[in-house]
Amino acid sequence: MPDGAPPILDVTGLKTVFTTRSGEVHAVNSVTFDLAPGELLGVVGESGSGKSVTMMSLIGLLPMPPAEIRGGSVMFEGRDILKMNPDELRAIRGSRIGFVFQDPMTSLNPVFSVGFQIMEPLRTHMGLNKREARARAIELLELVGIPDADSRLSNFPHQFSGGMRQRVMIAIALACDPKVLIADEPTTALDVTIQAQILELVRELRQKLGMAIIWITHDLGVIAGIADRVMVMYGGQIVEQAPVRELFACPQHPYTRALLETLPHVTGGRSRRLRTIEGQPPALRDQPSACPFAARCRHVLDICHRKNPHITRLNGSHDVACFWDAAKDGLRDAG
Repeated sequence: MPDGAPPILDVTGLKTVFTTRSGEVHAVNSVTFDLAPGELLGVVGESGSGKSVTMMSLIGLLPMPPAEIRGGSVMFEGRDILKMNPDELRAIRGSRIGFVFQDPMTSLNPVFSVGFQIMEPLRTHMGLNKREARARAIELLELVGIPDADSRLSNFPHQFSGGMRQRVMIAIALACDPKVLIADEPTTALDVTIQAQILELVRELRQKLGMAIIWITHDLGVIAGIADRVMVMYGGQIVEQAPVRELFACPQHPYTRALLETLPHVTGGRSRRLRTIEGQPPALRDQPSACPFAARCRHVLDICHRKNPHITRLNGSHDVACFWDAAKDGLRDAG
């Protein structure tokens, strides 16, 4: 990725609220981040932290109502996606921005062949005729490693294994050569062998196509192997973001540290006992006026129960939202 290149995606102050029978749920709270051309940004956090809702908010995939975007901007190629009309949004989705969902069996339509589902966006967004769309569909299936692609176009989703269905979903997302690919926990439902194959496929496709990727997951082990930068979310907001090596070597937020402590670790032939994060994530019924992690934090201060910390820059590329100073425990990099 070129040094100093402007971000391909620039999100500022994004707020998403759901209206429910029991009140409002503040699912995304003033989220701000950017994505550079060719970058792979990992987004991590527990279930309910706001990862998926944030990314679905970006491209209008949430049902409105009950969802409502209460503020912010999402700049993509010089235009604010949040101000686009439905037709403009449809033109962006599936063409300039691709999306891969967690469960391909519920994302693929069971009554249409895989070939039809790959060719449809090609004919809709790129204006290809039937012969051109078929040729491109075969090329895409071959690109994602599905053998005998020509004959498999006529197969239906249930005729593919879980790993192969996920490859089909990636092929659909790549059909129109998107500039950004958003992958929402695409390997969670797969066994470790197939998961490794999908991760290797993404590495190869990223190198070959040069697209930027947002990879959503709860698995820090996956992020360690593929991401350039990591964004940690909790309670609907960003609590820390940094280059992947820096975040793993010197985590600054107590939540990030707690997540890393849940990973298996072996030193000197002996495994460390896995730790858990006590307590439950916040319900997000109210606009947060205090740190959302305060009730579960081992380093909580009085101010954490009264104020919600703003995210601040520690050094050139490491941001954290926390009142606790890791430097007091000798954890913050002096450089």
